[in-house]
Amino acid sequence: MLPHCIAATLNHRHVCACCAFGLCVLCAGVSLAQQGPSAAPSSDATAEVVPPRVLESKPPEAPPSAREGRDEAYVELFVTVDAEGTVSAVQVARSAGNALDGAASAAVRGWRFFPATRGGQPIKSRIRIPVRFASSHPVRISSSSASAQAAAQPPPAPTPTADPRLEITVHGDGDGRTEERAISDFKVERDVLAAAPRAEGAEVLRTAPGLYIGRGEGPATAHNYMLRGFDADHGQDLELRVGGLPINLPSHLHGQGYADLGFLIGDVVKSLRVSEGVYDPRQGDFAVAGSIDVELGVEQADRGMRLRSSYGSFDTFRQLVLWAPREASTESFGAAHYVKTAGFGQNRGAEGGSGIFQQRFGSGAVTYRALLILHTARAGSAGVVRVEDVESGKVCFDCVYPLPTARAQNTLASRVLAGLFADFRSGGGASGQLAGFIGYDAFRQQRNFTGFLERSRTLNDVSGRGDLIEQQNRTLTFGMTGRYRGRRAHLTSWAHGTVEVGADGRLDVIDQTQNLLDATVRGQTWDRRVDASVRGVDFGFWGDLDWVLWRRLHARAGFRADVLSYDVEDRLGNFAPLIRPQDQYIMGFRRSALGVAAGPRTSFDLHLTSELSLLAAYGEGYRSPQARLLDDGERAPFTKVRSADAGVRLDFGAPLRLTVGGFYTHLSDDIAFDAAEGRLERVGATRRRGVTAQLVSRPNSWLVESLSATVVDATLLEPPPASAQDPQPPFVEGQQLPFVPPVVLRADLGAQHSLAAIGLPRRVLGRAGLGLSFLSPRPLPYGDSSAAVGILDASLGVALPPFDVTLEAFNLLGRRYAALEYDFPSDWDPSDGFRARTPARHIAAGAPRSLLISLGVSL
Repeated sequence: MLPHCIAATLNHRHVCACCAFGLCVLCAGVSLAQQGPSAAPSSDATAEVVPPRVLESKPPEAPPSAREGRDEAYVELFVTVDAEGTVSAVQVARSAGNALDGAASAAVRGWRFFPATRGGQPIKSRIRIPVRFASSHPVRISSSSASAQAAAQPPPAPTPTADPRLEITVHGDGDGRTEERAISDFKVERDVLAAAPRAEGAEVLRTAPGLYIGRGEGPATAHNYMLRGFDADHGQDLELRVGGLPINLPSHLHGQGYADLGFLIGDVVKSLRVSEGVYDPRQGDFAVAGSIDVELGVEQADRGMRLRSSYGSFDTFRQLVLWAPREASTESFGAAHYVKTAGFGQNRGAEGGSGIFQQRFGSGAVTYRALLILHTARAGSAGVVRVEDVESGKVCFDCVYPLPTARAQNTLASRVLAGLFADFRSGGGASGQLAGFIGYDAFRQQRNFTGFLERSRTLNDVSGRGDLIEQQNRTLTFGMTGRYRGRRAHLTSWAHGTVEVGADGRLDVIDQTQNLLDATVRGQTWDRRVDASVRGVDFGFWGDLDWVLWRRLHARAGFRADVLSYDVEDRLGNFAPLIRPQDQYIMGFRRSALGVAAGPRTSFDLHLTSELSLLAAYGEGYRSPQARLLDDGERAPFTKVRSADAGVRLDFGAPLRLTVGGFYTHLSDDIAFDAAEGRLERVGATRRRGVTAQLVSRPNSWLVESLSATVVDATLLEPPPASAQDPQPPFVEGQQLPFVPPVVLRADLGAQHSLAAIGLPRRVLGRAGLGLSFLSPRPLPYGDSSAAVGILDASLGVALPPFDVTLEAFNLLGRRYAALEYDFPSDWDPSDGFRARTPARHIAAGAPRSLLISLGVSL
């Protein structure tokens, strides 16, 4: 068989390019689909719908392995063309294997279109494109693959008439909503997420520009998040959603906005929607540095059943079971994951399991999605050690102090989340969603930061029994969300857009305690610090205008307001110390508070050319207070967030996408970690200003590259003054914010190609990945600073379907680094009769080099 030419017929017009390789692609004609609700005509009978037209196209670079024994094969793609004529999404509808799917998808991502129009106005559309690969070498397409058998029926040769196999489904006006609203909005696709190895599922978040996540307190405690100048601790400044379910927990004892992603399974993460800053009216509580929405799903090429077993350093064992029926939606799947490890160093053993189950069902204008998440884990912890003790040899870098109060550190965490979503989309372009969810979270941790400094406030003249803090927090959550966006309205020939209204709400029932335990006497309680219950209600509503003016200017204006109320029962309130026995009342302080947070959200996008855009945005958001700090009748104080950014985006589709922007954020009242209490405390107003850049490139079908850099100046403006209780405060006016790296770099590189060049059969695919994270030195309290952190991860794999084997190396260069660094007083010598009060530097060791080998089978 001789090579063919590629031909695409759109609206009876041909775009041709000659194939210069032994494989070829044949794209048949395109016609407007006239079936299904999504293709229904506009309510304006005079509005003619015109399909998109190809302006630039390039044939796929078919992998050499596809030639072996193959006569021909077919890939069918759903291609979403946005209103600007660029390809915004590609989904495999019919697979011919990972290699050919990837080649076809990568090529089409680089195509440019004249967008579909309705009544002369550009609209979003979806195209169904079959791609035929043919060569001069015969092949047997596996009879076990129903989709391959179906694809083996060749489409008719292209003719001037439209081919019904290739359809355009016009979304009407789609949902009329622009997802990338500002220069700091990014969508991270599956190929970038899978490029580099991940030690756990949540590490897919490292691909977000400016974001670093790490494990400083063990696998059962939430990650530490850092995003463009914010030390978000366990989630206080980063709003997180998974599959539409909110993850942050308000008024959590261990950290405001506590967000544990330990349940996340990387294989079912389809994409990330990253919004840095607060410019979207849908963003709510904790969207201070920004928000991340994790979209769940399994692409068509990866569907079926998958088993993967892994074993590696520190006696680590992992097991994954994933099933995703090929005939079901990409949103339908089930996945379960189990992990057990002895951990590096001392006292870091851990065990846990997770399950994520999602099903899309229904048809017509309204469809439904059910999501269930289950997770539980328990882990030991080595806590922190003083740097001077490591340097003197008193304790090793990744060891734990040889004391019962240090060895008793551990965490147990459990969580259940369930949600039901009803999604509506009319033929006229209107869309909406109504959802309800419920969640339960249980957290118990024992940690000692300060050694033997604490004195009992409950027992007379008792101290030196070890500062082992026990924290317990239980949260039961009920919530809902709803939104509706009307069909696109045309005010004039040069102005059209949509309007959205929405609301969300939640009720949190929280019970929390904090005590000091004596680890030498079976965890005996020797002091009580917190015993409280909180009932919190958060109701928010918003409006959003999304308009296109003169085709080149995209303007969005929105507003959001939230009403939050708190009912607090503090059973240790009005505590009377033993030195005042004359006080005659019963302990306890019951109080309530309510407050409102409101602000605008605006953004502008000016398209100078089809590739070059200028973007600017401004928004105001909030962070809710820790409820126990409120007084009775207080107008619940919120951290007011004012954020602005501007920049330029250069988008050539798959080959290159470059974003560069500057940002400014002001917080009215910030918080930082207090080691003595093991929780966050107020530190006053702060400011961040900096620059973020991201480059994503797919130069060919087998390679993907992503690089991002963030440089930020984070400054403390109004720290708390010195007091009799704290004559030497750790923070001073004008200092750099503690724990915040001024520079964050991230690079991801992934490659997949046939290994025929080294003499192996062409069906054998080789895979390689690299991931690099770099954090510059971080300022610490009392004028100290941490060391820079650079971590390189790498992977190599070979796939001979249905089997694959992968070797992953984490911290490949074996760098010794601190996952956490603090400055505060501590004393770890209980017998010297002296209690040091001088601040000292403390660290929690980061993971050393480790290896993990995995064997997988796909059925």
